[in-house]
Amino acid sequence: MQCPRCLPQAGTRWSRIQGPKLGGRDIMRMLLSPSSAPGARSSFILGRMLHPAGRLCSKMSPPRSFARYQGGFQESASQPSSSRPGQMALRNVASSDAIQKHRKSLSDWFSHQPNEERQFGPSFSLDTIHVDPVIRESSLEEILKPSPDLTILNQFQSPCSRTIGLQNLFDVDACGQQVKNVVLYGTVGTGKSTLIKKMVVDWCHGRLPHFELVIPFSCEDLSQSNVPVSLRRLITKKYLHLKEVLPLLGSTNLKVLVILHGLERLNLDFRLSGTELCCDPNEAVPPSTIVVNLLRKYLLPEASIIVTTRPSAVRRIPSKYVGRYAEICGFSDTNLQKQYFQMRLSQPGCDGSGSSSNSDERDNLVEMLSRNLERHNQIAAACFLPSYCWLVCTTLHFLYFTKLVPPSQTLTGIYTSFLRLNFSGEILDSTDPTNVSMMKYVAKTVGKLAHEGVISRQTCFSDEDLQKCFEVEMKTEGELNLLNVFRTDVFRFFLTPCVQPGKEHTFVFTIPAMQEYLAALYVVLGEKKTLAQRVGKEVSEVIGKVSEDVTLVLSIVSKVLPLRILPLLFGLLKMFPRFFNRLSGKDRDTIAHTMAVEMFKEEDYFNDDVLDQINSSILGVEGPRHHPDEAPDDEVFELFPIFMGGLLSRRNRALLEQLGCSIKNLAAFEIANAMKKTMIRNSRKWLPPSELMDYLVFLHEFQNERFTAEAIHSLRTINLSSIKMTPLKCSILASVMGTTSHEVEELNLSSCHLDVNSLRTLFPVLLRCRKLHLQLNSLGPEACREIRDLLLHDKCVVSTLRLSDNPVTEQGAKYLAEAIAGNRSLTHLSLLHTSLGNQGVEVITQHLAQNQHLKLLNVGYNSVTDKAALELVEVAKRHATLKEVHLYFNDISEEGKWALHALRKDRDGVQVLVFLTVGTDVSDYWAFILSVVKKNLPNWDRERVQQHLSLLLQDLECSRRQTGNPWKKAKFLRVENEVKKMLVKIQQGTF
Repeated sequence: MQCPRCLPQAGTRWSRIQGPKLGGRDIMRMLLSPSSAPGARSSFILGRMLHPAGRLCSKMSPPRSFARYQGGFQESASQPSSSRPGQMALRNVASSDAIQKHRKSLSDWFSHQPNEERQFGPSFSLDTIHVDPVIRESSLEEILKPSPDLTILNQFQSPCSRTIGLQNLFDVDACGQQVKNVVLYGTVGTGKSTLIKKMVVDWCHGRLPHFELVIPFSCEDLSQSNVPVSLRRLITKKYLHLKEVLPLLGSTNLKVLVILHGLERLNLDFRLSGTELCCDPNEAVPPSTIVVNLLRKYLLPEASIIVTTRPSAVRRIPSKYVGRYAEICGFSDTNLQKQYFQMRLSQPGCDGSGSSSNSDERDNLVEMLSRNLERHNQIAAACFLPSYCWLVCTTLHFLYFTKLVPPSQTLTGIYTSFLRLNFSGEILDSTDPTNVSMMKYVAKTVGKLAHEGVISRQTCFSDEDLQKCFEVEMKTEGELNLLNVFRTDVFRFFLTPCVQPGKEHTFVFTIPAMQEYLAALYVVLGEKKTLAQRVGKEVSEVIGKVSEDVTLVLSIVSKVLPLRILPLLFGLLKMFPRFFNRLSGKDRDTIAHTMAVEMFKEEDYFNDDVLDQINSSILGVEGPRHHPDEAPDDEVFELFPIFMGGLLSRRNRALLEQLGCSIKNLAAFEIANAMKKTMIRNSRKWLPPSELMDYLVFLHEFQNERFTAEAIHSLRTINLSSIKMTPLKCSILASVMGTTSHEVEELNLSSCHLDVNSLRTLFPVLLRCRKLHLQLNSLGPEACREIRDLLLHDKCVVSTLRLSDNPVTEQGAKYLAEAIAGNRSLTHLSLLHTSLGNQGVEVITQHLAQNQHLKLLNVGYNSVTDKAALELVEVAKRHATLKEVHLYFNDISEEGKWALHALRKDRDGVQVLVFLTVGTDVSDYWAFILSVVKKNLPNWDRERVQQHLSLLLQDLECSRRQTGNPWKKAKFLRVENEVKKMLVKIQQGTF
């Protein structure tokens, strides 16, 4: 793999989209630990590092182990000592209490953990585990010229040239000159913020000995004020502890490193006519003047300076003031990606439990992800960006290690937090007077492309597709400049060249789910409008603010309407002042209709549920595929409506507000009302299990309890058969069903991989279900204890319980026997093929007399012999309500069969189903018994079933020979033929 700048071009006009870098903003901030979350600007305002809210601890971090690529700051490096008294005095000052307090304050602040990390496991300190991105030495010429025309295959095969370690950034240049100013640039997501943060933490713990003092500044913070201030006042304002060290700042003997993070937020003027010279640290000048003179080396000429910036702002610093350009290329080596995932996912307690019981599951998860990186180049291409590595790990943690889902924890929330951590407070171009939010620009442009792709079932986009979405409305110089900045800094964060053979010159979304998220954002923000709706919204807002200010109305309407129809428009305004408000409101009906239609698209039926789709997109699909990167014939976009619902939740709207994408409370309320009737009506229709699971996920993402309660109140039958009910899905089902208290007629959870933890999570839901299907799961004795508690609960309404094909065993039978004795609602209990054995059945027999409601008991296929079977039937015939006892496919002898046959219904009031014959006649239940065999054969021991069917066939033939009635003989022959067909299919393996 090669550095991101070498990715291929995908067309002519858009050949510069990918620019000379991979993508990035501050987000590699999470690099190997939840502590280093991507890009969180709110937790990385470098100029506010001493704010008390940022201090998490008062202790210095303990010694740690960390990994670096291409070197790193050497812990064993030493600073040459000096024998001169003056220098010794300076060393004493550098190690004084002031410096130590400064180190501690920086360490506390830079150890600050964003909330988005804390909810996904233990707090990993950046000082404990870290993986450095690849850094490549560059030049201004390379930054400004177009990237070479390389194919995607060459991009993966060619190594990244001229890599440089962090410890070498200030080495002498090619001409032998000492480097003082370094520009470290990278696009959104490559890890500028995390790298700088790690440098500061290293210095705080003595692992950056070349510098005696490090002073970080946030250019975003500096840009907030133009009030003149001196350099010394600025430093003491931010770092009060350095007050006594300030007199030494101008000394040539004190090694100082100044960090200027996020230079793109400052508009610098290096002309003497624009920015005066200033060499006095005590002179009050605007902050931008201080920055310019620091870079000119006119102020603190001996200080070393690192500037971080996005690529579009690199040219703002004249090259004569830059000693070295270095580009952050992210994880352009798949080994770095694997190392990151290994360390991030394999930490003890990453499942939140703090135990090592799930270590095998974690190891298996890492192994699957590693294999997918090797065989699935599109995932590897996405994980060039450390920010997307964080997103992958966070999503996997959400899918696998979330035992109970907090009310606010949703998939949409993960993606919204991910974008907030990268783009919060970011404007696209600080030199543009409009100060357009970067995320708002993305929603309008990339969101439009994403939405058109979802509607047309398209995931690959050509050069022409990009032009239609990005360049169609380019009318002014300012708009074109914004587009160029977007191409250089942001484009590669969302779109990357496709790696599928034959599609190398097209683009795909970096992670497939991001396309659906941005499409949903495009819709809920109301960007998808007709011309009339767009005019109506703009005009109604203006009228509401300025009444009849014709100038403002004219300036807005003239952008979208020809001048010749303006007189008609103003006429409408005078006659119908509320017309445009009503027209604008139609947009919310459109959004609601889009959500409802997309949620119940019939062509998406029988796909995996969305959580499994996300899982397979990250970990790959087990089993053969035509090509590791080949997409299905029909693209599935079932996350699209779910994201639309999730974006309307209160929490996500609050996060979007920070991104400059506002969704008003009234708009969300009106969309919900418009959508309610359609959603409820469609939910009453039969839905396949996977689609029903998606519907439950949608309601959970929507985070509107009132809406959810109304939507599921009519949901009386829930069939989730064969859905792999992970802890997350169980929590979602419990959360959604918890919004109401109505009884559920039937809940089918057969073949759902349930275990004891699943039952604990679903306990409140199971209490309200009349018919409960739990067959074909992994419910052993511990699970039977939960079922006992369920059946003995005073609010339990379960009348039918099917536990077939679960490893109940004798121990589990003891718990179930207690439940049978004390339960007052259960009427039908199936324990078919549950490994009860004679002892298990005997325990149930002992408690059966205490039950007064049971009508049917099935203990077939449990290796029961004559004695236990006869005892059970003897008790059953005296039971007040029990009518049927199923004992087929047990080890009952011919003598036992005749003994049981003697206990006929007309004598004892109980039906006993053992064989296909009743004396010299065919049993009335022969079809039922054979249907049970057919249904369960895939899960039963075929050899044993074959033996039982052979015995049944012999019994049928014997009974047929004993009867002389031709009609009965014909009936026997019919049943014999059915049994023979089953035997042949079992022997041939075609059943």
